[in-house]
Amino acid sequence: MALRENDQSQSSKNGLKEKVLTLDTMNPCVRKVEYAVRGSIVLRALELEQELRQGVEKPFTEVIRANIGDAQAMGQRPITFFRQVLALCVHPDLLSSPDFPDDAKRRAERILQACGGHSLGAYSISSGVQLIREDVAQYIQRRDGGIPADTNNIFLSTGASDAIVTVLKLLVAGEGRTRTGVLIPIPQYPLYSAALAELDAVQVDYYLDEERAWALDVAELRRALRQARDHCRPRALCVINPGNPTGQVQTRECIEAVIRFAFEERLFLMADEVYQDNVYAEDSRFHSFKKVLMEMGPPYAAQQELASFHSASKGYMGECGFRGGYVEVVNMDAEVQQQMLKLMSVRLCPPVPGQALLDMVVSPPAPSDPSFVQFQAEKQEVLAQLAAKAKLTEQMFNQIPGIRCNPVQGAMYSFPRVQLPPRAVQCAKELGLAPDMFFCLRLLEETGICVVPGSGFGQREGTYHFRMTILPPMEKLRLLLEKLSHFHTKFTQEYS
Repeated sequence: MALRENDQSQSSKNGLKEKVLTLDTMNPCVRKVEYAVRGSIVLRALELEQELRQGVEKPFTEVIRANIGDAQAMGQRPITFFRQVLALCVHPDLLSSPDFPDDAKRRAERILQACGGHSLGAYSISSGVQLIREDVAQYIQRRDGGIPADTNNIFLSTGASDAIVTVLKLLVAGEGRTRTGVLIPIPQYPLYSAALAELDAVQVDYYLDEERAWALDVAELRRALRQARDHCRPRALCVINPGNPTGQVQTRECIEAVIRFAFEERLFLMADEVYQDNVYAEDSRFHSFKKVLMEMGPPYAAQQELASFHSASKGYMGECGFRGGYVEVVNMDAEVQQQMLKLMSVRLCPPVPGQALLDMVVSPPAPSDPSFVQFQAEKQEVLAQLAAKAKLTEQMFNQIPGIRCNPVQGAMYSFPRVQLPPRAVQCAKELGLAPDMFFCLRLLEETGICVVPGSGFGQREGTYHFRMTILPPMEKLRLLLEKLSHFHTKFTQEYS
């Protein structure tokens, strides 16, 4: 602080005006925001890539970015039908081309007819193109075995993330001990901690049970809630299913217990379900919170408030860059729902190409369509590859002494626990680093492998983890795991 004041004083002497916006005068909540998935270790990975391009010698030839769930950046090919329809929507002159199947042309024409000026370049209404919201409602109804979905309760969004932040903004209120608290899983996806920091809300941690494959335990929810009520007013409970970064898939019994808990404790439920297509374990199955809630009947079905989120970025699609997503709200107060629409209208609308992409996700080719066979083959190939990579990752990690990995039941990540020698922990502390950050930085510098330390997601005190995607192509993934195994052995010997 004193140094900064000296700098400002020197600026005044030099005749320079003091800057209006400085670290001292900026929004302090923004300073508290951290997002490990794109944090300092990723910035270092970018620097290493630049150094490699400049011919700087390294003990590796490429940086393998296993830090983020960006499927196409890791080589996954887009689904042909999706890209055909998008190409036709973006450049309608192609509708006369014989190179596109008839069902892709019909779909493009249908989407364009629903857009302002018949163009993806026009704004949509703030909640999203009406036709696409209707298709989302029909998708949810099919997914949930015929349980109705109301188009008026569906809001399209810029990926799921934007919708999650919007709902959190509605929930955050109060001051001091009445400030809103939000229960989030630990480990968690850092969007939640970052959004809560920016909104100056209270983060209430509940720990997933690593010894039971990252299970969610209602007794742990009760503990977290009881302790939080001493210093804030908990109003919402977030559940990520399938889990990120932990890869677990919740059982129906668990979801029912969570709904009962939220109802009894008057908590708004937020169900992050963006990995609903990514379930690999043979004994696991995705159950939507909406379906379970409705099947539980009264009083839950008629009263429990719920927001469920989905995205085109994950699943078999991997269309991260188009930023297509939606939220469905259930039992939300009608006047609050109008306030939510108002909040979304400030940003005008989600990207319309992303909305169009989402429409194809929720309404893919039917068995009678010309594109169905190719679509189904591409989808199944992606999911089969992911399932094989999930199994390979678990098996290879569990063969490494000092690393233990739970089954990757779903999603796109493994979250192995790594034992670090006491000397390594001490060395990290001397450098002002979290021990697993120290491990991950050394891994990056010596092998080119970029993973995210568990401290960026939260973990129990005294345990260390890292998150790694299972997205690299199979042979590259196998090589990555072998290099990581050799590095861990060398690292352990060095600090033992």
